[in-house]
Amino acid sequence: MRIIRASEIGTYLYCRRAWKYQRKGVPSQNVQEMALGAEIHRQHGRRVFAAGCLRTLAFAMLLAAMVLLVIHFVGGAL
Repeated sequence: MRIIRASEIGTYLYCRRAWKYQRKGVPSQNVQEMALGAEIHRQHGRRVFAAGCLRTLAFAMLLAAMVLLVIHFVGGAL
């Protein structure tokens, strides 16, 4: 029994003819467009990763500022 992958189901649901061609091994006629789409997805993935890193850094800086603020006020009371 052959394993069916999620991407294959997506291809089938989008276009049954494309799925049949893919199964038969017929090469795609829009290789350049697919390569461009893959590059755009990679760039988007890098931006999403960078945004997550920046959000984590911002949270760490906020936490550090809060700790320093508490130390300032508690240290002044002692």
